[in-house]
Amino acid sequence: MDSGPLILTIRKKRVDAARGIRDKMGKLSNLEFFRLVVADGDAASAESRFSYPPAIAKTLGFKLIEVGIGTATIELRTDTEIHANPMGTIHGGVLCDIADAAIGTAHATSLEEGESFTSIDLQINFFRPVWKDRIRAIAKPVNVGRQISRYVCDIVRDDEKMVAQVTSTIMTLRGERASGR
Repeated sequence: MDSGPLILTIRKKRVDAARGIRDKMGKLSNLEFFRLVVADGDAASAESRFSYPPAIAKTLGFKLIEVGIGTATIELRTDTEIHANPMGTIHGGVLCDIADAAIGTAHATSLEEGESFTSIDLQINFFRPVWKDRIRAIAKPVNVGRQISRYVCDIVRDDEKMVAQVTSTIMTLRGERASGR
């Protein structure tokens, strides 16, 4: 049996439900915006102040596949023709990029109107190489403070083996410091 029409119907209901929240509230929360991205693949910039997918997602080919309060999962189907380093494995910078995107999205889910953020640091530890595979960057908070928050992001292969782990400290910006970000 072809489940395509059923999946499309369920997806449409999720998208319609997320858009309905905007209609009732006048604007989508960041979390609801990102849930709309997960359900629909992208979202119009009119839905939120965020532009999704961002340019780096289009360039590398990653997508947001799951989001919750303070959490986000980014998926990338790696390809050595596009993502490889000179030794033939997936470049560590690509892993940093998807982890940074997952961590940033996770933090953005909890931002209030007039708030923005910036990364203070990002550290990555590599455990095993990746070639052609589906990898996921799964970000979650370690500590969330009013101004400074810390996240961990596990990057796993399709077989659930950890490829790398990233930690990052994020600073929430408010008022004039958040302006233009």
